[in-house]
Amino acid sequence: EEEIQKELQDKHVSATEDLQTYSEREWKGNTTKSLLIRKGYEAIASEFNLRRVRGDNYCALRATLFQVLSQSKQLPALLHDSEISEVIEEWQFPFEISKSKVQHLEQCLELLKNKWQEAVQCKSLEEREHMCQQVFSGHDEEYELLEALKFLMLRTAIQLHSDMEKGSDVPEFCWLLFARDSSKCPKTFLTNHLRHVGFSGGLEQVEMCLLGYCLQETIRVVRLYKCDTEEFITYYPNDHKNASPLCLLTEDDRHYNVLVPKNPPPSQINCSLKLYNEMF
Repeated sequence: EEEIQKELQDKHVSATEDLQTYSEREWKGNTTKSLLIRKGYEAIASEFNLRRVRGDNYCALRATLFQVLSQSKQLPALLHDSEISEVIEEWQFPFEISKSKVQHLEQCLELLKNKWQEAVQCKSLEEREHMCQQVFSGHDEEYELLEALKFLMLRTAIQLHSDMEKGSDVPEFCWLLFARDSSKCPKTFLTNHLRHVGFSGGLEQVEMCLLGYCLQETIRVVRLYKCDTEEFITYYPNDHKNASPLCLLTEDDRHYNVLVPKNPPPSQINCSLKLYNEMF
């Protein structure tokens, strides 16, 4: 909480800047790693600009949510499961709360729905940009939205695990998610992994798949340290690829920044609220 208070005045997602300029400033020298990272930046510099994202353990969630609020017309399907309340007491927040954990998570979800609707209703790119910059300013509201995203991931994990036990078809990443000794079921996934995201660790790759799936989006990540390999561009999840993925960039699979297309497709921000109502 003290760390969050110190960051209140900072923008947690920067304005756009030129990728090539950023690369040359941050990766000077001729070490093997510097040359590789600069080569990766150069490969995409003609296609994207960069938004830097605050480099804490929420950065993957923060970068993804920024892209969702900036451009997405798809909204997450909020799953309802009676077993959720049994694991909520495991939850932790990065700030003090005055309500029960169940009540506060409900408040976080309601805030996410409201902010999503506000983004959908924006009449221009400038209005949506202003709205996003207000959200990602380091106040409690930003962290409530990020915790709501984590909760959507948990809800989705519970539903997928239930489908697996029934023998229903599930995405390929589910078998990896629940094959780990530390996350054999949704409860251990929460206890050993998800509840620590934002505090002592970030999202692992298989959890990036879960995040993309629960948002009904594809997250396209340019992994600079994998330049010259087939993993240079990775999709989460990788078994379906949307025509307009959420584009992120990482130098190390730990810290994620936002990629902004230089020539974006025609604006789709005036999307129908009918979709919103169906999803929520």
